[in-house]
Amino acid sequence: MDPDRPDTSKGQPGIALAALFGLCPQCGAKTLYAGVARFAPKCRVCGLDFAKFDVGDGPAAFLILIIGALIAVLAIWVQLAFEPAYWVHVVLWVPLATLMTIGGLRVAKAALLASEYRNKAGEGRLK
Repeated sequence: MDPDRPDTSKGQPGIALAALFGLCPQCGAKTLYAGVARFAPKCRVCGLDFAKFDVGDGPAAFLILIIGALIAVLAIWVQLAFEPAYWVHVVLWVPLATLMTIGGLRVAKAALLASEYRNKAGEGRLK
């Protein structure tokens, strides 16, 4: 068994596995990403064209709202509980928000792509 290709009933990973580990939704190889949050043009193992899937900016918009709210609540709590200097907030929240956004973006984009693949989503056509 190849560790890059998880064992599933059809050789295809579930949406959660594909999202968490950057797996190709067709073959399960770890070939989804070519950069930090940039999809590869196609799967190097099975040749699935990732460019035909359009995940758009939906994941980014939701992540910014969710992570921004979470960071704001945590920052307010830390301020009220400990009253640290302002530089402590910068040191805490800027790296945390950056890491959460980048990590969350990878997972959200991969989940949306895997969902589009599984549901055979495509562009709408007018008759």
